[in-house]
This record gives sequence, structure tokens and C-alpha cells, in this order.
Amino acid sequence: MTIDLDALFIDLHQNPELSFQETRTAAVAAGHLRDLGLTVTEEVGRTGVVGVLANGDGPVVWLRADMDGLPVTEQTGLPYASTATGVDPDGKTVGVMHACGHDMHVTAMIGAVERLVAAASEWSGTLVVLIQPAEEVGGGARAMLDDGLLDRFPRPDVVLGQHVTPLPAGVIGVRPGPQMSASDGLSVVMHGRGGHGSRPHSTVDPIVMAAATVMRLQTVVSREIDPHDLAVVTVGAIHAGTKNNIIPAEATLDLSLRYPDEALREKVLAAVERVVRAEALASGAPEEPTIRTLHTLPATINDADATARATAAFRRAFGEEQVIDPGLFTGSEDVSWFARDAGVPLVYWFWGGIDPARFAAAVANGTLESEIATNHSPFFAVEMHPTIEVGVTALVTAAREFLA
Repeated sequence: MTIDLDALFIDLHQNPELSFQETRTAAVAAGHLRDLGLTVTEEVGRTGVVGVLANGDGPVVWLRADMDGLPVTEQTGLPYASTATGVDPDGKTVGVMHACGHDMHVTAMIGAVERLVAAASEWSGTLVVLIQPAEEVGGGARAMLDDGLLDRFPRPDVVLGQHVTPLPAGVIGVRPGPQMSASDGLSVVMHGRGGHGSRPHSTVDPIVMAAATVMRLQTVVSREIDPHDLAVVTVGAIHAGTKNNIIPAEATLDLSLRYPDEALREKVLAAVERVVRAEALASGAPEEPTIRTLHTLPATINDADATARATAAFRRAFGEEQVIDPGLFTGSEDVSWFARDAGVPLVYWFWGGIDPARFAAAVANGTLESEIATNHSPFFAVEMHPTIEVGVTALVTAAREFLA
């Protein structure tokens, strides 16, 4: 029986789950993989799923799809929009949405496995399917590896994966070398001295300290990084205070840092720490800031030879004009941990999910940034067709390139 991929995508879209809470999504994916004849193991790295199909002698190919949603309330207006909620790690009830397209990733993976199983007489080797949790918090790949992934399952000869993105549907974006940036998430606590809002002179105001820090951090990239290099310093959240007439004792900043290589990473991290500590000193803080690393992700670097093979295969499958070099993405991923720990090549690519006519009109009007919602936006929505078909074909094409 053919799997209804449209129904699967809609079901996953309407039922997103936060990182490390993807029990329903994992069960749905595991059920389909079992139905297709794979040997399935659940709860790998807490909520991860691994499916194995041994099909004679040949290479071991790992295919990876991530499955977690984001704490975003959907505003797409789609008839199948998510109205789900979840409880985040801080205990807050939040809207949950597949704002990064992981519902499409799982759908394309199941469709690709179905096609590979149907064509099993045409290839040999071992297919290992990873349905990975918690990519959005940068912890899912590491959790699966720390749970013995490389020892419990066939070790890979190559790791393959893909991500849907706001490119025109039908387009494949792939390049050798750095494909996505390295990233660090930091939590910075600025320590002040709280008191009454009417007596600011008797306090050390951490909100003012935090505001000054946010502004000074904007100079790290604009004034310390060579314009030819790429780096991002974003303050994504500020938490401080409970009432208008109370000066709190501390303020917390959550930072997202991006860079293409280790040298620039060290430079940006050192500059951020210097700014944070200097602003605390300038404010007369009673103690130094507390700086905590939330996650560290390496750069996603595609192996040159393996990527050349996959790119040639994509061009044969989709046509020369449909396969592009998308440039270095400043987003970050944890998929490369699989290849790094195994010591094997990685090929990771993007595929478009936006209506080509709408994309072309936005380009012509100079409104691409305002009209085409990007990943993590509450308005992010992909066209089901041909996005599903292209995602399935891309995974099948890449896998068949490396299977005997």
C-alpha cells in the first residue's frame, strides 16, 4: 500500500512537538518504517528513532531527518495550521509550530524509504534512517551519539541529509566545504543590586547595564570583524524585572553567535566576553557577570568529493539549472556531529519549498525579505507540491549514488 504523504505531512504539521518531547512524531515515523520492513529502534537519545534495512553487501548510508517543532504560534492561516501548545523547559505554556519545516523533512524521509524499499533489487548495501530529535536546541545528534549510536547500529560510510528552505520549489542548493555556520548559544546574567524604583541611586540597575551591553555588542561585528568575513552576534532574549517600580537584582541576556570557522569563533567569543565584563565593570556591578554556554555547534562542512558525486547526481535528476550553489548559510545545524564522530564524509543540501511564481515576483519587486517568510517565522509555510516530491527524489538520488 502506498503511503499518503500529503496526509502524513498535514498530520505532522498539525501535531508539532518541542525538542526532546517528540514522542508522538517518533511513534508515527517508527510505525511507517516498520511497515516498510525496516528493523526499528526507538528512544535512541531519548526520543530518536533508528531504522535499519540490510540489503546485501555494500556501503552503509545514513539518511537523517530531524523532527522537532519550535515554540512559535503559527500565523500562516493555512487550513491545517497548528494550534498545538507545549510546555517549554522553563515551565511556560507556549504555542508550537513546525516553523522550520521538520514536518516536511520527516515526510520526505518516509517517502524516500518507501521508494528505496520498492527498488531494493536495484541496489545493495545497508540503509540506516535517523529520525533525530531536538535539532532546534542543538542537542539531538549529540544525545543519539552519546546513547551508543555508532556502536549499536551499522557504522556509516557517508552521512546524508537535507533541509527545506525559502528557495523556489524544485531548486536544490548544495556546495562543497562550509554549508552552514558554527554556532554558540550563550546565557549571560548581569548582576546588579535591586531596590525601589524611586531610589535608583541606591541600586546598581542591571537593566541599564544589560541595555548598554546589548548596544555595545553590536560593535563586535561592525567594528572588529573584517568586512570580508562573516559573523553574527544576536541578542535574542532579555529577561529582567517583575514590576515597574522595582529595580531587579539581575538581568539575563541570551545570545546567538555564528561564524564559519574556529579562528573567527575564538575572536568573536573573546570580544563578546570582553564587552560583557567591561560593561558590568563600568556600571559598578557588585560581581562579575555569569556566562554560560547553552550549546556549541560545529560548522556544517560538506566533503568535497562526496558532494561532487551528489551534485552530479542531482543535476542528472533535476536538470543543470535547478541545482545551485546557495552560498554559506548563517544558520547552524547539529547534523555534522554524526559524520564527525564517525570520521566519514557529510553531504547536506537545501531544497526549495516556495511557489516559484511567488518567489520570482518577490525578487522582481524587491520584496523578497518582506514577502517570503523564512524558517522560524510564524508565517513560514512550504508548498506541499512539488516540495514533497523533490525532497523524496533528492534523498533517493543521493542515497542511490552511494549505495552499491
